[in-house]
Amino acid sequence: MPFVRISLRKGKSPDYLTALVDNIQRALVETFDVPEHDRFQAIHQHDENELIFDRNYLAGPRSGDFVYISITIGRPRTAEMKAALYRRLAELLAQSPGLRPEDVMIVISTSAPDDWSFGDGVAQMANPDWRSRIAGGQQ
Repeated sequence: MPFVRISLRKGKSPDYLTALVDNIQRALVETFDVPEHDRFQAIHQHDENELIFDRNYLAGPRSGDFVYISITIGRPRTAEMKAALYRRLAELLAQSPGLRPEDVMIVISTSAPDDWSFGDGVAQMANPDWRSRIAGGQQ
């Protein structure tokens, strides 16, 4: 149940944005043990003066196509899984929509089960049987 926030500069086409979010989801499914339909994403598009980044800090040089991907997860993942996600995301986003790996920044944050409410004013994952409810198709 990751929640993904994607920040980039305004001006990309709908096809570009679709490729971006679809490949982020694909990488999560392939490397992070995320069910295919477990998808929560938000795209934040910014004017040039609203997305500020260092063009050379620890990678680069970065271009104006810089994309910041923030992934909030509940269940911690291993360092190996995180490294696999970073690699796979850079690879998939290079293929489509054509992002340079230097322009992809990813930050993963972990939270506790009781930090999430999926609606109804309830912290569903704080209930010990939440996994069995999902496996059984109950919402």
